[in-house]
Parts: sequence; structure tokens; C-alpha cells
Amino acid sequence: MDTIEQLVAEAKAAEASETYALRALASMDLTSLGLDDTEEKIADLCRKAVTPKGNVAAVCVYDKYVPQCRKALGGSGVRVATVCNFPHGGTDIAAAEAEAKAQVAAGAQEVDVVLPYRAYLGDDRETAVELVRKVKKACGSEARLKVILETGELRDPRVIRDASLDCIAVGADFIKTSTGKVAVGATLEAAAVMLRAIKGVQPGIDRPLGFKPSGGISTVKDAAGYLYLADAIMGEGWATPETFRFGVSSLLGNVLTTLGIDANTDDGSGY
Repeated sequence: MDTIEQLVAEAKAAEASETYALRALASMDLTSLGLDDTEEKIADLCRKAVTPKGNVAAVCVYDKYVPQCRKALGGSGVRVATVCNFPHGGTDIAAAEAEAKAQVAAGAQEVDVVLPYRAYLGDDRETAVELVRKVKKACGSEARLKVILETGELRDPRVIRDASLDCIAVGADFIKTSTGKVAVGATLEAAAVMLRAIKGVQPGIDRPLGFKPSGGISTVKDAAGYLYLADAIMGEGWATPETFRFGVSSLLGNVLTTLGIDANTDDGSGY
């Protein structure tokens, strides 16, 4: 297999195309996690999730908006995700477990939990991983669990690999790069490490494993790099909405423009 450096160089050279734009659209977790979110903003997010070229995979919102999104998107196939232990990745296991239980009860179909990355870096990996285990238990069979590693803070590729494997071992369905709330979001280097971790353990895991880059992905060219990596490492055909998501708030407009749709025009199509 090529080295990570070679793969990343090739991924950076991937060009924007309609094919990559369509793949990005189908695998998008369209996200609004602002302190200024309102019911009106979330309603607009739900409208944008349904486009003339296909729907996004999910919307990701704070949990108080989950029922609104479930109602608005019913029948569309768009899933509703929320965030837990977000964004700081605290170490209160009981609080995170209770939060996730309430989110699932409210209708969340996916939960993106922040790994207590500071504890993980500070030689308290046991607490960090146990929080993920308990949140997975709270999700049960009702919701997919995505674990946010905050790779921009973990930094060391060996630590990113270890955190990926530890979270998968306690039930993560997806491993995700970033909250989007720290200085360094997704990077192709971290993505390559995480995808290789999935590749290495998937044969021994009896559930699909997924990957979600998030933080700083705003153009089809950005997305193309991550999709190229997934194809190169996992094999072409692996990266579907069941196994690959983009956590994004601003990518949709560039995707639609690439596909020849005026992102600023309300044509009654749902966008």
C-alpha cells in the first residue's frame, strides 16, 4: 500500500467534478450548531436538505431541534443527528449517558459524541473510552454512534490511530475527525490514519464501520480529496452514505453550483 504521504499528495491533486459533487451531496451531514440557532434557521436547514439533485444523508442539530427536524423531514429519507458531550469533551460519564438517552428518546437517529480527548491525551484513556462505551449503550439499536476524536488536538498519528481503534472496540459505528470548534479541523493526514484503522479491523467487526471528516470542508475540491482517500484505502464502492459522511455547514452551496443549480434560488424543489 502507498505511504500516507503518497496518498495525501494524490488526494490533494483530486479535482472537483460533478461525480464528486453528487457523491458529496449524498453523504452530507448538513449541520447547524450555532449559538444563534432558531426554529426558523433549523426549518431553513431542513428545506435545504432536500434538493433537485438528491437529498443529503442527514441533518445535524442541537437536540432541542430534533423533534422539529424529524417532523419536517419525515418521509424524505434524511436522518436526524445530534451532538453529545459537545463541544468540550468532558469526562462526566453519567451526564453524557443521560444526555444520549434523552436524545434517542426525542427521536435522534444518530448521535455524535465527543471523545474526552484531553483525558485521552492526559493518560486517562480508561475514562475517555468508558464514556464512549456508555453512550453506545444509551444509543442501543435505535441510533448510530459517531465518535468525534478531535484529531486537531490529538495531533500525533499514533494517538489518532489508537483513539480510532479504542472507540471502535467499544462500539463506535463511525469515527469522526472534529467538532469544527477548534483551530484545526479535518485534515487529509488524519483521515488517512483513521481510514487505515477501519481497514485493518473491519474484517473482525460484525457491523459496518464508517468515517466522517468534519471541519473546514467547504468546496467540492475539498470533498474530492477525502473521497479519493476513501476509494484508495477502502476500495471503490465503499464510501456510501452508510459508511461515509461529511460534517458540513457550507459545502452545500458549492456542490449545487457545481451541479448547475443556483444555490440562492428557491425553486420550490425543497432547497
